[in-house]
Amino acid sequence: MPEPEGEPAGSPPPAPHQPPPHRGGGLLDAPAVRRWCALALDALGRAREDIDAINVYPVADGDTGTNLYLTVESAAQAVEAVFAAHETGATRPALSDAVRAMAHGALIGARGNSGTILAQLLRGMAQVLTTPGDEAHAVYADGPLLARALRRAADSAYGAVAHPVEGTVLTVATAAADGADAAGGTDCAGVARAAHDAALAALGETPRHLAVLARAGVVDAGGRGFVTVLHTLVEALTGEAPARPGPRPPGALVAPCDAAPAGHAPGEAVTDSPAYEVIYLLDADDAAVDRLRGRLDGLGDSLVVVGGDGLWNVHVHVDDAGAAVEAGIEAGRPHRVRITHFGAQAAPRPDAAQPPRERAPRAVVAVVPGDGLAELYARGGATTVHARPGEPPASGELAEAIRRAHAHEVVLLPNDPELRHTAAAAAEQARGEGIRVALIPTRSAVQGIAALAVHEGGRRFDEDVVAMTSAAGATRHGEISIAERQSWTTAGICQAGDVLGLVDGDVAVIGTDLTDTARTVLDRMLSAGGEMVTLVLDDEVPEQVADLLERHVRARHLAVDTVVYRGGRQGSPMLIGVE
Repeated sequence: MPEPEGEPAGSPPPAPHQPPPHRGGGLLDAPAVRRWCALALDALGRAREDIDAINVYPVADGDTGTNLYLTVESAAQAVEAVFAAHETGATRPALSDAVRAMAHGALIGARGNSGTILAQLLRGMAQVLTTPGDEAHAVYADGPLLARALRRAADSAYGAVAHPVEGTVLTVATAAADGADAAGGTDCAGVARAAHDAALAALGETPRHLAVLARAGVVDAGGRGFVTVLHTLVEALTGEAPARPGPRPPGALVAPCDAAPAGHAPGEAVTDSPAYEVIYLLDADDAAVDRLRGRLDGLGDSLVVVGGDGLWNVHVHVDDAGAAVEAGIEAGRPHRVRITHFGAQAAPRPDAAQPPRERAPRAVVAVVPGDGLAELYARGGATTVHARPGEPPASGELAEAIRRAHAHEVVLLPNDPELRHTAAAAAEQARGEGIRVALIPTRSAVQGIAALAVHEGGRRFDEDVVAMTSAAGATRHGEISIAERQSWTTAGICQAGDVLGLVDGDVAVIGTDLTDTARTVLDRMLSAGGEMVTLVLDDEVPEQVADLLERHVRARHLAVDTVVYRGGRQGSPMLIGVE
């Protein structure tokens, strides 16, 4: 199972939680960065649907708000991981630790055109706020330094976009930097407020720069998202949200608009635009990336390449997705490749000749990591969302699956601790559409299997949810994965190629043989008792491995049954459940 860069193998970053309350002052320090990330994530979660609704440029695919939310979510998780690492020590993170983590988290989690540009904006700020040898700003940044950081952010974002267009988030970011420069002699709170106010004014002018926005009657969606991020920076520094002009309600810079470019329906991709969005992380040197930019620029448009120091996030819209990935292979090592067909994102229009299908009373929606598990869940009556390795589904994908289930009541099984916020956002969106949704916080597909096994659509909704939650909670989950690099784990230092045995999310065993490691994990999980073992094997795991493990359970653990499923290409060799 691939691990996020810069994080311990087998230990996903903890969920962002409520940061310490604001204590006053006009300086930007590590706790302020932590507050900023948490506030930005919350604000984007509330504004996500409105931002999605005004997304008409560069492609009217209605996902800018969702992409920004997921990008900031990754940044916030990285910052929380830094603070978690300091909890047992006497020191707290330095400013450089927090902003570096924020930028790196945004880089590896960037989604879509807007998220990729936001990642570069944060990286530009981090480059100024983490200047090597600048001891004066090791703990905090003052107003002039924050102003320089916002200027570097805008300049670096322009440099990352192959063909910058005015009237987009680039224009808004430049206006923010101009406002910050004008207030550069004040403290951080004053600089942030000036940047926010200038960005807000520039956002209102974006339709004057970009005709597609004027035709749709909206402001730029990415620019609106960046204003939201700046709004929360002011709140993080002052403890008070800046006032908004006019009678608009909080969180709404413009009224939500379902308009699209002339001749196109809301959410429909513009027909003369490329068919695919291709995003991947790339390990490569600067010279190779320069060549890659030229190659991709000839293949499509909306090219954004952000990053540095050997790790890059590449985003491009193309008709030939394979050629875009091949160009990455020639430049270095692409990973976390994500290809989205724009036409597939448009919601199908109901056929007026057919009567609307009646809603089912209840349904289950589950995220699954492989085709084999998708078939298993489907046989149990669930609507499934496929989670590809390193490519977690967006909240919009989960919300669409809830709609596809076409039921009055839906039980949602995320089957991954890293999807808890994404699933919560999808559930909230579906509730706003009149669907009753219960989110069961399953952390593994084996917990989802246990929950689905006790699902009964005929009983009361609350009773069904309680029974499913109880079954999932009574199932311990394990996993066998392969380490991709040397890393610290809760069981010690692992090397690339080591076999890792995880129990309830933590690395418990480091081994060299898959079968032996799985035996040890099973023994540890069954030491506290159990009645049934569930093994979900990747298709590449030989059949004899399952036979050996079944015999081991029979010989060492009396009265324990074993069930084996084939999960397809699921990203890790084996999932283990003990009920």
